[in-house]
Amino acid sequence: MKLGILIKQGPFTHQASDTAYLFTVAALAKGHEIYRVFFYNDGVYNSNKLSEPQTDDRDLVSLWSKLAADHNIDLVVCVAAALRRGIKDEILAEGFRISGLGQLVEAGIQADRTIVFGD
Repeated sequence: MKLGILIKQGPFTHQASDTAYLFTVAALAKGHEIYRVFFYNDGVYNSNKLSEPQTDDRDLVSLWSKLAADHNIDLVVCVAAALRRGIKDEILAEGFRISGLGQLVEAGIQADRTIVFGD
């Protein structure tokens, strides 16, 4: 099954980012394809390479980057949501790119299912 993932919460304020990451890892392990992961609203904070979690905490930004590199996953950050939160190309972590809501619409069309994490 081809899946689209939409993440609407940041990595340090809500469980949605962790759940989305773990879901994506599990889906890949079961042989599903991830068409695109789209970060919207506070979810754009998942792309900020300047974030520095505590040493005993998970680093979701790096985890998403590695997962994207290992599985050729398209990580798209909503341009409007990113700019509102001060996130620009120069602070994007490896594997992330900024684009518009059209990328979310396309993922919804191309994927068999789109799973939303966060409210």
